[in-house]
Amino acid sequence: MNLAVSDLLMSASQAPICFLNSFNRQWILGGIACNIYAFCGALFGITSMMTLLAIAVDRYVVITKPLKSMQRTSKKRTVQVIVLVWIYSLMWSMAPLLGWSSYVPEGLMISCTWDYVTSTAANKSYTMMLCCCVFFIPLIVIFYCYLLMFLAIRSTSSIIFLRKVQKLASCGRQTLISMKNEWKMAKIAFVIIVVYVLSWSPYACVTLIAWAGHGKSLTPYSKTVPAVIAKASAIYNPIIYGIIHPKYR
Repeated sequence: MNLAVSDLLMSASQAPICFLNSFNRQWILGGIACNIYAFCGALFGITSMMTLLAIAVDRYVVITKPLKSMQRTSKKRTVQVIVLVWIYSLMWSMAPLLGWSSYVPEGLMISCTWDYVTSTAANKSYTMMLCCCVFFIPLIVIFYCYLLMFLAIRSTSSIIFLRKVQKLASCGRQTLISMKNEWKMAKIAFVIIVVYVLSWSPYACVTLIAWAGHGKSLTPYSKTVPAVIAKASAIYNPIIYGIIHPKYR
């Protein structure tokens, strides 16, 4: 639900304004609107990424440590994680408004984002920290979680995994069916994560090219197209939910 909310807010806050500026071929709403637009894009985009990280860790715990997850999982804990996700995202999206980098029009001047082109210490440090703490490190953790999940599922012949299955069997057939559903949901979440990564990778590459000092070589189109692809990630998730798994619907 949290991922759905962040996707909805991303679409609502970005698409109409981007369309309006595209129609006029320039940013027409002024500096304050630019800050609000870029802040919303950053907040909801980071929230989506951190929610995917939380989902991956949750799937990892459920699949590899099912007995512990039954004891620890609760609505209260889930709400706490969601609150932490929003606070973390808010910290990064507020930083340019407080002086660490800044929000400016980008590319074809139809959208705004943080200033990753201008080569200053504040811009370069913010760009690198943002890429590491919001994209690359969460990505590594996500793939690590899924690697361990796949290994756990494949190790059905191992003694440890057999003991887990035996314990679950003692809890009843319904629990085993529940575990199968959890694994199905984990696979769907993995598809969502792969699509999300493919969406945001071009944007990450463009910002790192500018960070490396080659910002002048980037054309307006090379900066705008990756941004549009990245924000379109909010479109893919509902399609994946609706088509692949009825429990997500």
